[in-house]
Amino acid sequence: MNRLLFGDNLKWLRDVKVFPDASVDLEYLDPPFNSNANYNVLFKEASGEASRAQVHAFADTWEWTPDVDKTYDEFLRECPNGSAVQLLESLNKFLKHSPMMAYLAMMSPRLVELHRILKPTGSLYLHCDPTASHYLKLVLDSIFGAENFVSEIIWKRHNARSTEGKWPSVHDVILLYSKTDTFFFESLQVAADKAKMPHTLITGQNGKKYQTYELTAPGMTKEGVSGKAWRSFDPSKMGRHWANNPSTMDEWDSGGLIHWPKDGGFPRRRAAEPFEAEARLVTVGDVWTDIDRINQTAKERLGYPTQKPQALLERIIEASCPPDGVVLDPFCGCGTTVHAAQKTGRQWIGIDVTYLAVNLIKGRLWDAFKADAQYEEKGQPEDLSGARRLAEIDRENGTNNFEHWALSLIKARPTKGTGSKGADRGVDGLLFFYDGKDERAEIIVQVKSGGVKRGDVATLLGDVNNQKAAGGVLITLDPPTKPMLKEAVDAKTYTAKLYQKEYPKIQILTVEGLLAGTERLEAPPQANPFAKAEREVKPHKQEEML
Repeated sequence: MNRLLFGDNLKWLRDVKVFPDASVDLEYLDPPFNSNANYNVLFKEASGEASRAQVHAFADTWEWTPDVDKTYDEFLRECPNGSAVQLLESLNKFLKHSPMMAYLAMMSPRLVELHRILKPTGSLYLHCDPTASHYLKLVLDSIFGAENFVSEIIWKRHNARSTEGKWPSVHDVILLYSKTDTFFFESLQVAADKAKMPHTLITGQNGKKYQTYELTAPGMTKEGVSGKAWRSFDPSKMGRHWANNPSTMDEWDSGGLIHWPKDGGFPRRRAAEPFEAEARLVTVGDVWTDIDRINQTAKERLGYPTQKPQALLERIIEASCPPDGVVLDPFCGCGTTVHAAQKTGRQWIGIDVTYLAVNLIKGRLWDAFKADAQYEEKGQPEDLSGARRLAEIDRENGTNNFEHWALSLIKARPTKGTGSKGADRGVDGLLFFYDGKDERAEIIVQVKSGGVKRGDVATLLGDVNNQKAAGGVLITLDPPTKPMLKEAVDAKTYTAKLYQKEYPKIQILTVEGLLAGTERLEAPPQANPFAKAEREVKPHKQEEML
């Protein structure tokens, strides 16, 4: 059931064979926030220095383009939800063709499909920031129904205080909606903040602390419970009544479980067992201050700019997805939701539009779970015709997904983002290997999706020599010519000092051969191209999270 899907999530969500009606228990989405920020994924070298392989992951900006206009018009014509259509038309009159309107036009059809595939007992968590949360809430009200709004969760993500001229923004918003009023939910308890102990503690005769509780309740009377005086204390004078029968309170008093304040104040029920601060648990509310952001030194940090802490997703999954349920993240990025679902034993589906993210998730799952993480991949080429089609789509859209996919066949790091063009110094990807205890060498990788010629090999060799790389690899969609193969052989070999072994200085690998397994990279053992996720060794429990 676990699936990792590459491509536009709207196309996947509309595929009823992949996503039948009412097939998902929990949906978590953390779409770009329209923050007008360009994010870079920075891979770290063993020394901790930033790698040359800086990849423009995505531009978190929105503008009204012909594609957005087409999506908007299609939504108005075909959306079955009349309320959602009316709302989007009204917002467009107010926002015009602004970046925010482009963002909402992108989100609305996806939220309609997410509502369709959600089970009646399911929930949706939409993670956003205050920039768009109020608009998104209106859209969600129109699709899910205002009556199915459950909670607005505030996550205090950091303690930054450097903003001048306004209140510093330190939180994100997570909007929780259900499909019906019978949604699955289990409240969670976590260790209490030791700095915030109850004010109702007393010291018993044995010197130990005990917690005390109110014996009265609001209102003058309650059926079956006396509103009159007990032991000369009359709660009706304060507009309250006893919350328990006098006979029950007599039994508690006989057992020493009634606390009589020395100042003559109202009696209180005393806990039977001493108060233990270490064991105290509190129920999680809708303000989360106990889960820190991914900081610069966090072990789980993978270098992905919008990565959320795993504890955040584990909390959401454990509260809102049954143990045998299915979790979906349609903007899965670096795979925190997928990781948390796998760890907590849920089934999962992740979708992302870049191979950078898909390959990062695959590496993360292997690092954390090894062969225990079984899943199906869809959306990427499985044969030569599929590879050619992906290359054609890239040429039409000005993207680099074919390049990223081809690099993934030999686990090379991409050096350009999905929509990034321009000077790359002859480098599409990089492979690294250790050539000594503290010395790493690199192999330059170039990808050719069009026709190839002998000069391509000479160019690659020149780049290898100019950049003092150990070797170079040329991945081609079309088969290489005989002169190209001879040119590669004439380039001779390089020696990996650490392994005392020679490898071809220039290699030509075809997409067809890599897919069929008839060709393989000849290179020293590679370090993992992405930061490693810690190996999971035991099931997680929410109360252990803090």
